[in-house]
Amino acid sequence: MIVMKADGAFLTIGELSTELGLPQHILRYWETRFPQLRPLQRSGNRRYYRPSDVALAREIHRLLNVEGFTVRGAQKALVDVDPNRVAAVDEPTPVRPSSADEAPMPVAALADATLIARLEAIREKLAASLA
Repeated sequence: MIVMKADGAFLTIGELSTELGLPQHILRYWETRFPQLRPLQRSGNRRYYRPSDVALAREIHRLLNVEGFTVRGAQKALVDVDPNRVAAVDEPTPVRPSSADEAPMPVAALADATLIARLEAIREKLAASLA
């Protein structure tokens, strides 16, 4: 029997693992690799995932199991999405060089069609200036 909880209710590791379709040990492993994922732990080390933890676990699941990222790639992608999150890797997030009037853009975002168009325009300008 599946019990539906109200939105915003804390989930146990069993409930979250059922929702994501993953074994519980995978969620425990993610806690060691993604320092942002820190559920509350009560007596007996029972884990309670807050709504923000659930959203982060869903995002990690999407990156790893749907998008096909490696753990290291997912760590970088999470930092690229929200730079205020704690980085789980030692390297800085790579950024593309920018001119003085542009804000730096994460490399992971280069797949976006508008960015590709901007890069093609830059390439054309460089080719014209070298000619």
